[in-house]
Amino acid sequence: MPDGTPVERYVLGQAPGLVAHILTYGGTIAYLEVPDRTGTRANVVLDLASLDDYRKQDAYLCALVGRYANRIAGAAFSLDGETFRLSDNDDGDCLHGGRIGFNKAVWQVVSQGETPEPHLTLRHISPDGDQGFPGTLTVEVTYSVIGGNTLRIAYRATTDRPTVLNLTNHTYFNLKGAGCGDVLDHEVTIAAERFTPTDKRQIPTGEMLPVAGTPFDFRKPQKIGARIGEPDPQLETALGYDQNFVLTLEDRSEPQLAARVYEPDSGRVLEVKTTQPGVQFYTGNHLTGTLHSPGGAVYAPRTAFCLETQHFPDSPNRPEFPSTVLRPDETFRSSTEYRFTTG
Repeated sequence: MPDGTPVERYVLGQAPGLVAHILTYGGTIAYLEVPDRTGTRANVVLDLASLDDYRKQDAYLCALVGRYANRIAGAAFSLDGETFRLSDNDDGDCLHGGRIGFNKAVWQVVSQGETPEPHLTLRHISPDGDQGFPGTLTVEVTYSVIGGNTLRIAYRATTDRPTVLNLTNHTYFNLKGAGCGDVLDHEVTIAAERFTPTDKRQIPTGEMLPVAGTPFDFRKPQKIGARIGEPDPQLETALGYDQNFVLTLEDRSEPQLAARVYEPDSGRVLEVKTTQPGVQFYTGNHLTGTLHSPGGAVYAPRTAFCLETQHFPDSPNRPEFPSTVLRPDETFRSSTEYRFTTG
């Protein structure tokens, strides 16, 4: 880093199974190699050539996001009668934790090893007032490779003062391989009967509308490109898919299936399981071609997709949404799993 802080890369797993590279900068998944149906291996997440490339980009590429993933309207919220003004980094709103979010932090390594499974635990302490959020927040995130084909991300957080919290990972996937073209032929299934529509600033209206009869109905497999160009105000505002889906999960004590993605050419299948109530499905609409793979492939719009497991956007200002309040006598826990198979 410019101040001399070292950044480390850790490797979890081994061939012929899943191999993940994790950076302490942003807790970034810098490489994720899995086999296709013939056993041919490829990296299926967008990666960059250097630390400087990661530092200069603003796409939250494959990084941990916090304190609050997604948007908080007006860059402000009230809690216990007090109003907190937040870092405004999105035309008057707070996006993904503000100007200096968790994606820009160098996380401390707490532990790493091979038993009971390959794992890496990272810690970040966010001081009281960081980007305007109250409370000193201590976050630990553990990456584990389970069964040779699953990457689990487990989150744990505590605070010394009431605050709000929404943690996620912003990994960009292309199951054909990073830099191998667009993802429009990927077939997506999402376990959601409803989604949270937004206004022109992509702030939720507070409604939870049925997906039935809309381009957001992924209850059965649909190609990403099948309806992405329909004249729908939500799609037009977001330039594609960038919506929060209300997951139909009855039991959140253990990760449940939230989404499934199938890429027909490679046969790769990604299953996403989570304990979170929502998932943001995003089709890389704001990748502008300024980012490149280490081999020089251009990351253009719709060359990757994200499935960001989360609480709902703007929940601190929406009492009708599940609460994101964390208090000193509580411990926040959640986990998300990315399981890779072939079909």
